[in-house]
Amino acid sequence: MHIHVLGAGAGGGFPQWNCNCHNCDGLRKGTIKARARTQSSICVSGDGVNWVLFNASPDVLKQIQEFAPLQPGRAIRDTGIAGIVLIDAQIDHTTGLLMLREGQQQREIYCTDMVQQDLTTGNPLFNILGHYCGVNWHQVPTDGQSFEVPGAANLRFTAYPLKSAAPPYSPHRNNPHPGDTIGVLVEDMSNGKKLFYAPGLGEIEPHLPPLFEQADCIMVDGTFWTNTEMIDMGLMTKTARSIGHLPQSGEGGMMEVLSAYPEARRVLIHINNTNPILNEESPQRKELEAKGIEVSYDGMDIIL
Repeated sequence: MHIHVLGAGAGGGFPQWNCNCHNCDGLRKGTIKARARTQSSICVSGDGVNWVLFNASPDVLKQIQEFAPLQPGRAIRDTGIAGIVLIDAQIDHTTGLLMLREGQQQREIYCTDMVQQDLTTGNPLFNILGHYCGVNWHQVPTDGQSFEVPGAANLRFTAYPLKSAAPPYSPHRNNPHPGDTIGVLVEDMSNGKKLFYAPGLGEIEPHLPPLFEQADCIMVDGTFWTNTEMIDMGLMTKTARSIGHLPQSGEGGMMEVLSAYPEARRVLIHINNTNPILNEESPQRKELEAKGIEVSYDGMDIIL
């Protein structure tokens, strides 16, 4: 299985256009050692030819242009994307669908019924795309049943519901439903290797440790370093956990959780611009590295 990180940043990317926090200002001025990141998305392939895109970020066109396998050039209109799996209905994971509207072939989109509802009501992207390429929606089950994406050779997908809030525009924003956010176990059926992918993860629920145990690569939420990161900076009044993100530090944090799985490759993704781990020389980054936990970046490749 080939995993390619198209974008490793959280909503707004890094640097964020209107932010002058230590990280964003430091990156622009060259006073910290860090890399720019677009908004989070990965693609996976079992044969190196046909790819499944996870999420369609607002930066999707740039991301496609910078990863040649997604445009194999076999015909006058072509793409290496066999299907698109949506983890949730958040703006930073779905807006890119509008950028993929050209052509007559429907977009093959895989998501839960909750996400499909949000994308036909509160933020009707699917309805808008109906006036362009159209959408062929495939319902993603969250009861443990696996599914495959035609054309994506050797790959099998299983989605698991995660506790997290629906987007602010969702009709059920304050009434969470299973399927608002999912994590996905991706298995390469040719060699048995597995990836567990969850860029939005607010709590370690009982069904997650068994998935971590069987995964060869755990790629999970790296949004915030502390639970009160945004409050402490005066940027928000809510904690990381309350908006569906488990912070890296502190008791029960992601760093503590991932330390229990040293045999797996452990990678953080969806990293907010305020997170000190973006500074490659920060104490927080060194703490992660000492525990063997990686910080993803745009263009990162993982082969399982």
